[in-house]
Amino acid sequence: MGTVKETLKCPACQDVLTDPVQLPCRHNFCQTCIQTVCEKGPLFCPECQILLPSNFTLEINASLQSKLKDFVIQSSKKTSSTVVHCDHCIETPKEAIRTCLTCDASLCQAHALLHQQRSALRDHTVVEVTQDLLSLKCKEHRDELKLFCLEEKVPVCCLCVLVGAHKNHKAVQLHDACTDLKSMLETTVSELLQMRCEAENAIKDLEFMYTQTVMSAADFRERLTDKYNRIRVVLDGDERLMMQIIDAEENCTTEWLEAQRATMEAHINEIDKLRVSSNEPPKLAPVQQIDKELCEPDKLRTIEKLVDDLSVALSQHFPRMWSYFCCPVLDLKTAHPKLEISHDGREVCWRVQPETDAPTTPPYDSQYSVLAKKSFTTGQHYWEVIVQEKPYWLIGVTTGPVNEDHGPSSKPPVVGVNNTSWCIYHGEGQYLACHDTQEKQLKVGRKVKKLGILVNIQKGELSFYNADSMTLLHSFCVECKEPLFPMFNPCIDVNGLNRQPFTMFWIKDPWDWGVSIDRGEV
Repeated sequence: MGTVKETLKCPACQDVLTDPVQLPCRHNFCQTCIQTVCEKGPLFCPECQILLPSNFTLEINASLQSKLKDFVIQSSKKTSSTVVHCDHCIETPKEAIRTCLTCDASLCQAHALLHQQRSALRDHTVVEVTQDLLSLKCKEHRDELKLFCLEEKVPVCCLCVLVGAHKNHKAVQLHDACTDLKSMLETTVSELLQMRCEAENAIKDLEFMYTQTVMSAADFRERLTDKYNRIRVVLDGDERLMMQIIDAEENCTTEWLEAQRATMEAHINEIDKLRVSSNEPPKLAPVQQIDKELCEPDKLRTIEKLVDDLSVALSQHFPRMWSYFCCPVLDLKTAHPKLEISHDGREVCWRVQPETDAPTTPPYDSQYSVLAKKSFTTGQHYWEVIVQEKPYWLIGVTTGPVNEDHGPSSKPPVVGVNNTSWCIYHGEGQYLACHDTQEKQLKVGRKVKKLGILVNIQKGELSFYNADSMTLLHSFCVECKEPLFPMFNPCIDVNGLNRQPFTMFWIKDPWDWGVSIDRGEV
C-alpha cells in the first residue's frame, strides 16, 4: 500500500492526488495545485520545468481518477475508524490531511493549501492530521506547546512558564529544542556508529588473534613433539648402546670361560693318558687357579653408574612446578553476596548491581572474597588464575575463617590484608605483596595475564609467579598449622571497568607426580 500511495502522490503538495491532471510530460498533479501554478505565470511542469503550450487545457485524468477511488476505498476499509474530516468543509466534508493547532481544526487539501497561500495563516502551526488535538496541547492551559522546558525536558506552553508548574524554569523555543535534540541525536548516532565500527574492528582483531593463537599452538605442539621425539631417540639409542655393551661383555666373559674350561678339560685328558700308559711320575705343568676377579661385572657396574648419572642429570629438571598442578573449585557458601560464581565453580566475577546499589567502597576492599572448597594441609600444590586485563584483583591464601571441623565457614570471609592471609594485589598497573599491615611494591616487568601460586607446606613457602614466563614475583614464609585455603577477590566493579571474571586455569587429567614417584617412575 505504501508503494501505491507513493505513485499516487502529487509532486507539488506531497499528498494523495485530488482530481489528477496529467501534463504532456506525463507528470500528474492535483488540479488545484497546477491551477495555482498557472495563475502565477507561464504554464510549466513544476517537476521537470518544461514549458507547456499556451493552448493546453487542464483535463481530469479519468484512468488515474479511477485508481484513486479504488485506493481511497481500500484505505477507508482499513482506516475507516481513523478517518478525520475537514472542519471547514460544510456541505461535503472531505478527508483532512493536516491539522492546524492554532485554529483547532483539521484541514482538507484545499484548505491546507489556503494556509500556505494566505500570509495571515502562514504562521499557524500545521501538523500531520490527528484526531486527538489535546494530545498536542498543554493539558492544563489548552494552549500550544511552543516552548521546551530545559530543566524537566518536556514541551510546555507559554502559560506554564509564566504562571504554571514550570514558572521560573529555563525554556527555549520548541523548534529550537527539536533542532538541538536532533543535532544531539545525530551526534549520538554518529558516535554509536563509530563505536559499532570500533567493535567490529575489535571482533576482526579478536578473530585474527584467535587464528594466530590456534596456529601458534599447533606450531608449538609440533615443535615440542619433535623435540621430545629427538630426546626419545637419544635415550633409546643410549639404551640400545648400553644393552649392546652388556651383551658384548656377557659374550666376551662367556667365551673366556669356555676357553678356560676347554683348557682344563684337555689338561685332564692328558693326565688320564699318562696315568694309564706310564709308571713314571707325569711331567706336566701345574694346574693354575682361576682368578675369580676376572669375572667380576665391573663394566656392568660402570654402565649402571652412567645410567644413574643420566637419571640424576634429568632429575634436576623434574618434577616441574606444573607437576603439582591442581584446579581449585570455588565454594559458593563462602562467596560474598555481591559475587557471582559460575556453575562449574571455576569462575568468579562482580555481580552486576542495580544503579541504586552502586558500590561506594574502594576496589581493593578485602571482604569481597570467595574461598576454594578444598584446603591444603600437606605436600606441594600449584594453581593458576587467569586475570588478563582486569584492572583490580587480589589473590592469595588464607587460614580462615574455618569451622571446628576444618571446613570453610558459611559466612563470607573478611580476608585479604590481615595476619591470616598472604596475597598479591593488583591495582592500576601496580602490584603489591600484602600480609597483615605490611605492603611491598613489586617490580614486575611484563603485565601478568595469569598468576601462578605454589605452596610448599613442609617448607612453609608460598610463592607467586607470572605463570606465562614462570618468573618469580614474590615469596612468603608461611609457618602455620591451620589448613590453607586458596582465596580469590575479583574486587568491585567501578563504572563497568572491572566486570571481567577470574577464571581458574585447568588441564585435563593432570599427571599425579606423587603416584609416579611411589611407583619408581622418573
